[in-house]
Amino acid sequence: MDDKQPRPGTLAVWAGEESYLLQGSTQVPVVHSVSFGYKDLDQWLRVAQGEEEGHIYGRNTNPTVHAFEEKVRIMEGAQAATSAATGMGIISSALFALLSPGDRVVSIKDTYGGTNVIFTEFLPRFRIDVTLCDTTDHETIEAEVAKGCQVLYLESPTNPTVKVVDLARLARAGHAAGAIVIVDNTFATPINQSPLQLGADLALHSATKFLGGHADALGGVICGTEALVERIYHFREINGATLHPMAAYLLLRGMKTLKLRIRQQNENALKIAHFLESHPHIEKVFYPGLESHENHRIARRQMSGFGGVLSFILKGDSFATLREFLPRLRYAHAAANLGAVETVVGPPATTSHVECTPEERAAMGIPESLIRYSVGIEDSDDLIADLEGALSEIS
Repeated sequence: MDDKQPRPGTLAVWAGEESYLLQGSTQVPVVHSVSFGYKDLDQWLRVAQGEEEGHIYGRNTNPTVHAFEEKVRIMEGAQAATSAATGMGIISSALFALLSPGDRVVSIKDTYGGTNVIFTEFLPRFRIDVTLCDTTDHETIEAEVAKGCQVLYLESPTNPTVKVVDLARLARAGHAAGAIVIVDNTFATPINQSPLQLGADLALHSATKFLGGHADALGGVICGTEALVERIYHFREINGATLHPMAAYLLLRGMKTLKLRIRQQNENALKIAHFLESHPHIEKVFYPGLESHENHRIARRQMSGFGGVLSFILKGDSFATLREFLPRLRYAHAAANLGAVETVVGPPATTSHVECTPEERAAMGIPESLIRYSVGIEDSDDLIADLEGALSEIS
């Protein structure tokens, strides 16, 4: 790309692709080859030792996959990026690559359910201490970090209650303690938030969600300094959670419309949040774009848009009411996904925190009757009418 940094919408279309366009093609090809041959043994050796760019074996690197990584790297303003087969693949690769027995992690209680399982079940088995703090209690997080830790792991906005943490403030606390600061930027995307510019060392995404945007490809990606990314890449190449080249192609294609989709989803979500907040059948709405949201001021300061995910609780606060409500929605898939062009809806018990028990969800402040609503790019008036119709028919 040119030395003058283009804007995010242009980067989403062009970044990372130019050197991988073959024989005049305008799209990055899908390279399905498992291995890559060299007639020159010395060149092969240079590539194998990382002294020259190239590819050796598909479990390690692939041209299509690398083009996807480059696009995300450039959009996040990072030195390097690497990917994995899923979002959890990149999260687990990062944590296990950067932590050793005897180390300590400080994080928040509101992380994605799969991440929480790593913190509560897997890391303790490897004698890695984990302290989970109340998500919006910045003073307690800072105090725990100051006691010493190797990793400060943050997620903002959180899944599914869309809480927001002050990334710049906590990154300063992490660095003062010598910790590596990791931010899950899945909900915000590079369009709405730039964790590395706010002080984080690493920013990661479940690319399955907003980056791909079409619910047809799994993937995960992490960006940051060359030294940290190299450590994560080395772990991922050995554990084998490799992003498939066809998935990388689909994610590349999806990212071309990222700014357009996020702009529409930001707009739709804010309108719907305001509608639901004033509806008599709604107990509470969680969306950082609302002035009533506890972290609204932080969100306004560090985000350029408030995202396409909101959650809400129906009055009555019962799973029975939820069972009655969800099937009445016409323009929403009841499914375990988010960030797609179609609206997707579901409770945490079957989506974000399906791995957790009801007691564990309650401890994280997630009611069983909470509804996560991932807004698509449909016309907002149609989505509001759909919600109004479903709400008017429940008991």
